[in-house]
Amino acid sequence: MAILDKHKILETNATLLLIFSFLVVTIGGIVQIAPLFWLENTIEEVEGMRPYTPLELAGRDVYVREGCYVCHSQMIRPMRDEVERYGHYSLAAESKYDHPFQWGSKRTGPDLARVGGRYSDDWQVDHLRNPQSVVPESVMPKYGFLERKMIDGKYIGDLLATNRMVGVPYTDEMLENAQADFAAQADPDSDYDGLLERYGEKVNVRNFDGAEGISEMDALVAYLQMLGTLVDFSTFTPDASR
Repeated sequence: MAILDKHKILETNATLLLIFSFLVVTIGGIVQIAPLFWLENTIEEVEGMRPYTPLELAGRDVYVREGCYVCHSQMIRPMRDEVERYGHYSLAAESKYDHPFQWGSKRTGPDLARVGGRYSDDWQVDHLRNPQSVVPESVMPKYGFLERKMIDGKYIGDLLATNRMVGVPYTDEMLENAQADFAAQADPDSDYDGLLERYGEKVNVRNFDGAEGISEMDALVAYLQMLGTLVDFSTFTPDASR
C-alpha cells in the first residue's frame, strides 16, 4: 500500500507526472539509440541488393501515389506465423534504397515484401484491373486505368538524379542511360545488354502488361515482380552481432 500511496502523488500532480514520464522516455530512448553509435554500420550488407531500375522506380512512384502502402505493408516480422506465410523476415538492407520506405503493420491486404515472382504478370494485371476477378473477397479498388496512362520516360533521369541526392548510388552512366534503360526493360526485343550490365542479370525484361507502349501498369507490375527477389536466402547467413 505504501508504494501505491507514493504512486498516487504522481497521479495527482501533473507537473511531477510530466517530469517522470519525460525521464522514462529519455532513458528508454538512450537504451535503444546509444548502442547504434558503436556499430560500424547499422544496415547489414547483403549480396544482391541494387538500386531500382528506371522502370521499377517509376512503378514504385505509382505504388506510392495510389496509396498501396495504406493496405499493404512491406515488412515481414520475425514471427513464425509471418515467416511461414510470407517468407524470410525482412532485412533492413532490402529497404535501404527506399525513399520513403514501405514498412508498417496495417494490412487490409497481404504483405508484399516477397510478392515478386509469386504470381504471373497476367495475374498481376488481372488483379490490378479487377481485384475481385481473382480474389472474390477482396475490397481493393480497381486500377485498370493504369493501362491507359502511358509513360514516355522523358523525366526518368531527373527521378534517378533526385534519388541520388538522398544517397541512392546511381552512377553517372545510369543517369545518362536512364531513358534508354527505361524503354529497354519493357521491350524483350530491344538491346537490353546495357541494362543488365548496369543493374544485374536478375532484372526482369518483358512486356509486363502485354500491350503496346509503356504504361503505368507496366511500371507497377515491374516493381511488384522484383520485390523480395534480390537476396538469395538459400545462401544468406545473418550477422548475429547486428
